[in-house]
Amino acid sequence: MVLTNKRLSDETFYAQREEVLQQWSTGRYVNMDEAIEYHKNLPENKIFALKLLKAKESGKTLIQPRAGVALIPDHIKLLKYLQNEGEADLLPTTIDSYTRQNRFGKAQMGIEESIKEGKSLLNGFPAVNHGIYGCRQIIEAMDVPVQVRHGTPDARLLAEITYNGGFTSNEGGGISYNIPYAKNADLTQTLLDWQYVDRLTGMYEEAGASINREPFGPLTGTLVPPCISHSVAIIESLLAAEQGVKNITVGYGQCGNLLQDVAAIKTLQALTEEYLRKYGYDNVDVTTVLHQWMGGFPQDEAKAFSVISWGSTVAALSGATKVIVKTPHEAIGIPTMEANAQGLRCTKQIISMLSDQTVSGKDMNDESEIISSETRCIIEKVFELGEGDIAVGTVRAFQAGVLDIPFAPARVNAGKLLPVRDNDGAVRIFNPGNLPLTPELLDFHKQKVDARAKEENRKASFQMVIDDVYAISNGRLVGRPK
Repeated sequence: MVLTNKRLSDETFYAQREEVLQQWSTGRYVNMDEAIEYHKNLPENKIFALKLLKAKESGKTLIQPRAGVALIPDHIKLLKYLQNEGEADLLPTTIDSYTRQNRFGKAQMGIEESIKEGKSLLNGFPAVNHGIYGCRQIIEAMDVPVQVRHGTPDARLLAEITYNGGFTSNEGGGISYNIPYAKNADLTQTLLDWQYVDRLTGMYEEAGASINREPFGPLTGTLVPPCISHSVAIIESLLAAEQGVKNITVGYGQCGNLLQDVAAIKTLQALTEEYLRKYGYDNVDVTTVLHQWMGGFPQDEAKAFSVISWGSTVAALSGATKVIVKTPHEAIGIPTMEANAQGLRCTKQIISMLSDQTVSGKDMNDESEIISSETRCIIEKVFELGEGDIAVGTVRAFQAGVLDIPFAPARVNAGKLLPVRDNDGAVRIFNPGNLPLTPELLDFHKQKVDARAKEENRKASFQMVIDDVYAISNGRLVGRPK
């Protein structure tokens, strides 16, 4: 297939679908007509899109954890605990690593070994192997909406099974579930595969069953300049909207500077809506998600709660529609359900306390303008490279380094862009690589980095970047020299 940002024809979609549903035995039970009726009969409290829109209208920030284990009864127990004891507004089903790579045979072995050992030996829920009715057991056991969260370059069968199983939200995209996750996945093919997922989502939408789509915001963590993650979110939103998606949640990973993070969430909402309208997608509902700190965590639980609280503050003050919550066990490994619930309750308390407060002023306006200007520079160049086609432009932009995600493993990623923190902890650009920023914007970043170097009495160098990566584990945001 030739990649272009055009809605897939029914002929193209159904030709692919025959092959997709044969990837694993559970695919033979997929029935879209029956699934749509199932979705239409779900109560409103289980529909992700509706809950997000109500939260946006009321100015409420919803809380959502990460969680997933191998076996259905254990997964239900875990999610019920997070719903009831953690007070989660939205629930996840995190998918295991084998399923993310479409290694369904290995996932099946993981299920069987988990049954023998009496505990989960997979790092998530193997939804494809459990099939439609396994998924429906999850949906029917919960009182709040459930989302599929994964990291899959080719999520076509996963989407078919989970949509048929009643899930009403699906995270990911052709860029955000490739470049930060995979080394050798072909970008063109990944974009094509996610066009299928988005077209499937659009078909459900057109039949009256709304499914929320959420590009993965944080990409590679806490040193991603907002203009980079914003550009990816906007591109994936435009690609999804072309395929008929009507409810999109764009995300951003907390970087650590309060002013920049609040400005980032606010501009992300505005810029996504701006570009959707500009290209004729006027009836798409846009909401936002703030991902709490995605970098290293302190091992001490009390200190870890401070990091969680900081992310909760950003979510509240930025007016994010929802926040993805971390746990005090982040530095240790997979959290207990009790620790997961503690993180949720901590977040909910802070959001409640800050619900009537806002952050504004000249500095906020200036930061918002910088982020918006940088993002527009990138998006406009991507369209230019694609000669008006954002899908084609995306592939060419990565080839040219116009789109460049710091620290990403993908071979297609240029890896020339280097971020660093300024003297206030905001993420700035140390080496712009081939980013298409104006001379004025590049000079702004240079001044910010030089000001930090002067304060620390050292030359601006790559050592600053290294220091920033390890800073939070040492209780600091900016990697100061000892």
